Amino acid sequence: MNYVIRSVRPDEWALARELRLLALQDPVAHLAFLETYEEALAKPESLWKERTAGVAEGSDTAQQLVAIAPSGEWVGTATVLVEEAGIEDWAGFPVERRQGHVVGVFVRPDVRGIGLTEVLFDAVLEWAWGRDVERVRLLVHEENGRAQTFYRRVGFRPTGVVVSLPADPDARELEFVLEPARGRGPSEVS
Repeated sequence: MNYVIRSVRPDEWALARELRLLALQDPVAHLAFLETYEEALAKPESLWKERTAGVAEGSDTAQQLVAIAPSGEWVGTATVLVEEAGIEDWAGFPVERRQGHVVGVFVRPDVRGIGLTEVLFDAVLEWAWGRDVERVRLLVHEENGRAQTFYRRVGFRPTGVVVSLPADPDARELEFVLEPARGRGPSEVS
């Protein structure tokens, strides 16, 4: 079977919403995402349209990529944001160089373990490197061992930067980075 990896389109907000709501129901969603299912469900249609348009094909500052099964069902997603040097990130840390920041990673449980997440990440990295970022980073909850294992396997390494979460100062997210020399490439898996 072939899965297609591509950028979302602005008019696909309802599919993006559906996949996000599914992700927020995952057993480790409380470790992986900064919003709850209930919070996302309560957001108006206008926000979903705006959110999707901001990360859709054609944007040079953010991109949401999706994995689509042969049936047409969306089964995975990851978003990469370009952060410019000189700004502060969402946690108040200074951004020292132009970088990609991967967020919102999710692959449906029934298609995990077939290499789809790796191919999705290849596409995310290809998009980011194409925007001349100096590195790609992500934050992962200290208790999300499954995600940490995956990120290490695809080349990300912890930097030692620890971020406390605003909603729970006792919870910590660890920064992982990947330098461009480790980027990879294909965008389809069989």
